[in-house]
Amino acid sequence: MSPAGGTFDTVRILVTNDDGISSEGLYVLASAMTAHGDVAVVAPDSEYSGAGAAIGPLHLMDPEVHKVRFEGIEDAWAVSGAPALCVMFARLGAFGPVDLVVSGINPGANVGRSVYHSGTVGAVLTGRNGSIPGLAVSQTVDGFGVEGQGWEEAIADQKWHSAAEVASAVVGGLLADDHDTAWAVNLNVPNLEVTDMKGWRYTEIGTLPPRSITSVNLEPHPDNADAFRVAMNWGDAVDMPVEVDTGAVMGGYVSVSFLSRITAQPPVPESKLAAGLDGLF
Repeated sequence: MSPAGGTFDTVRILVTNDDGISSEGLYVLASAMTAHGDVAVVAPDSEYSGAGAAIGPLHLMDPEVHKVRFEGIEDAWAVSGAPALCVMFARLGAFGPVDLVVSGINPGANVGRSVYHSGTVGAVLTGRNGSIPGLAVSQTVDGFGVEGQGWEEAIADQKWHSAAEVASAVVGGLLADDHDTAWAVNLNVPNLEVTDMKGWRYTEIGTLPPRSITSVNLEPHPDNADAFRVAMNWGDAVDMPVEVDTGAVMGGYVSVSFLSRITAQPPVPESKLAAGLDGLF
């Protein structure tokens, strides 16, 4: 592996997630990564889904780190903060050297605009900011959103082993490649046995997740006249081409997307913004 033109004899892999240290997906992924190097698990002590790359208000949080028992992994820690904070602490040396960040397995695809908000992806982007390459691993959830269905019921049939097997193959290939810069890869896997998947594709980032919130309504709280409950209305599942991440993974393909850095675009020539600032200065 060469995230910045160099190589490593032994890869030290930091495994994290946004679902918390007790997630089954985290355990299965960490176990799979032991085939590729020394593994340290550093994950949030509770649920941080949707945290993106946020690290939180450090001047107010007073974050703590706790050593935890994690079967098969000697070096495991729980952090009272978001996944990006776990990675930031790690890249600054709190848990020893880190050569690769692997985040997941997230129950639910992180495709389309959900990439902006995903804590699973945010952990990888935070590592890449410190020149550490990374892989975010997510898996579709079947039937979530069925009326009356709870989250634990929705993920009861997750095929974690399939996502871990695919992630292991991807990590093996990425480590064998020669990269000039730290990469950030977003991997989405169908909730199928590997033999039932249609294959894999390099994909673009779509504009929509598999199912979007279409509107939000405020409903009066029965016990407080000044409070409101937020009712979220969901639309139908979207149908997108397999060339984009949403369409690929919902169509039974493994989706592999290389995420770019945020860069500034060229300004609009003769824009009113420029005229306004020129007038000020």
